[in-house]
Amino acid sequence: MRASAILFALSSSVLLTGCVASVVKDVVTAPVKVASKAVDVATTSQSEADENRGREIRRREEKLGKLERKYDKQIEECREGDDAACDEAQATYAEMQEILPTVPSEPED
Repeated sequence: MRASAILFALSSSVLLTGCVASVVKDVVTAPVKVASKAVDVATTSQSEADENRGREIRRREEKLGKLERKYDKQIEECREGDDAACDEAQATYAEMQEILPTVPSEPED
């Protein structure tokens, strides 16, 4: 009876050693996992940066397109003698000139 108790105690201690080691490993590596997750959340990946840049460029292109259509209409009205349209066309043209350098040009084939 005493031998079986000793055998049980030894086998239990071996099994518990594995559990304790696993818990200790989890506790030790937890701060590293948390820190790496925080870095992942805080930083922008290259693909995310590219997507954001693409969205911003498309937004500028759309705005430039709207201004060009507005400018064309104002120039037409200016040619028909509308002095206010001439002033508006100048302001619209100035706004277009501010946006134009921020829109990349298409490569020539």
